[in-house]
Amino acid sequence: MRYRIRHETRYDYVDDVAHSHQLLHLVPRPAPYQQCLEHAIEVTPLDHTRRDDVDVFGNPVTRIELDRPHRRLDVVSEMQIEVYVRPALQAQDSAPWEQVRDGLAYHGQWPGRDALEACRFRHESEHVRLKRVFTEYAAECFPQGQPLLACADALVSKLNRELRYAPGETTVATPLLDVLQRRRGVCQDFAHLMIACLRSRGLAARYMSGYVRRMPRGADAAPLRSDAASHAWVAVYAPPFGWVELDPTNDTRVGTDHIGVAWGRDFGDVSPLRGVILGGGSHQLTVSVAVEPLSVQ
Repeated sequence: MRYRIRHETRYDYVDDVAHSHQLLHLVPRPAPYQQCLEHAIEVTPLDHTRRDDVDVFGNPVTRIELDRPHRRLDVVSEMQIEVYVRPALQAQDSAPWEQVRDGLAYHGQWPGRDALEACRFRHESEHVRLKRVFTEYAAECFPQGQPLLACADALVSKLNRELRYAPGETTVATPLLDVLQRRRGVCQDFAHLMIACLRSRGLAARYMSGYVRRMPRGADAAPLRSDAASHAWVAVYAPPFGWVELDPTNDTRVGTDHIGVAWGRDFGDVSPLRGVILGGGSHQLTVSVAVEPLSVQ
């Protein structure tokens, strides 16, 4: 499946911004099931410095510095990307969840770089706190001896069934305990809550950031739910398959409808655009994303 994606971000400031540093996660990282064919980022004002880099998680990042007064910042990212079909995985063929938990906790049971990398995604982060309440909430999805991927599939369905997709009712600053109590939120809330349930049980989970094809594939298909700006889902470490991506907002495993950009511990690691400014006063933020399929499988 091939897509053309255009991601526009605009800041309008009340007063002059004297100096600005911005960090962009807008370049899709290399991944086994997708290939970036074209990509360009345009920043206005044009009088800026730019440096392309890689963050601690291996995501491509773009660093922008503007050192002249400005009252507007426009960032436009455009790409063409090819997404490939993933192999069908049988949940029953994954290792029991307790075995994976113990292997990650005591090291050495799951040799190789994947297991070492997974250990980075077992702990608390800024937007994902580890609490017993998350373990208890997901308990029915983790019966003794159950294959890990079967447990993750059950948790995806539980979150999709019990949480209401409610744009505008939460922000990235809304605590997960509030999300769980109110049972409503957007894709980043679904993803953060699923990650909290997995990590609180000693398992490894990544926050995945990217885009999703929202238009239905056929007359009888429902459109996928996502935020207007971007989409978030989860990858769980499930030996022997390695990392498996699941979308709790849409109760599905990730396939050719999803376009990945970056991964981290939570949203704070992979925000599409964040920065530090001097001056500016209040501002208005406008974000729009267009995901256009160019070919249909």
